[in-house]
Amino acid sequence: MPEQSNDYRVVVFGAGGVGKSSLVLRFVKGTFRESYIPTIEDTYRQVISCDKSICTLQITDTTGSHQFPAMQRLSISKGHAFILVYSITSKQSLEELKPIFEQICQIKGDVESIPIMLVGNKNDETSGREVESSDGEALSKRWKCAFMETSAKTNHNVKELFQELLNLEKRRTVSLQIDGKKNKQQKRAEKLKGKCVVM
Repeated sequence: MPEQSNDYRVVVFGAGGVGKSSLVLRFVKGTFRESYIPTIEDTYRQVISCDKSICTLQITDTTGSHQFPAMQRLSISKGHAFILVYSITSKQSLEELKPIFEQICQIKGDVESIPIMLVGNKNDETSGREVESSDGEALSKRWKCAFMETSAKTNHNVKELFQELLNLEKRRTVSLQIDGKKNKQQKRAEKLKGKCVVM
């Protein structure tokens, strides 16, 4: 199957329960779910601007378990950018990212030109914090990647995370803004606000 050049693929990795799906759902749908439902693999699509034309941001939300190494390798080889998520309430979840980062290095080779974001999620849960911001920042410097803390629950830094990740892409210009113009879907959605429509 030929590779679709108008797709920009972002892969989200991290241990089980760190909030990968919550971050993705908060970004794509604006929702947050309190209950925990383990993911095998889900893909979400969002229209974005890419080199002044419209393309699809494809976000792959991966499993937090290590039962599917072949799927993990495939996701890495097809991915253009990576979000590595840990929970600030779990030092273990940060440790679990290390083999994943090593695998990205193995498969992709030179990772300095690849957008990678280290993300400390659940930063609303300050009382249970096990990982200081400075620890996350130090690791991101070692890995030469970007770093940010987020909260899917309070919607803190969620859109910023994805925009920042796209800003790191140097091989082409990708942005969440579609040339400052709203696309038809957004216009239609705004027009329909407050009106009931049977789909």
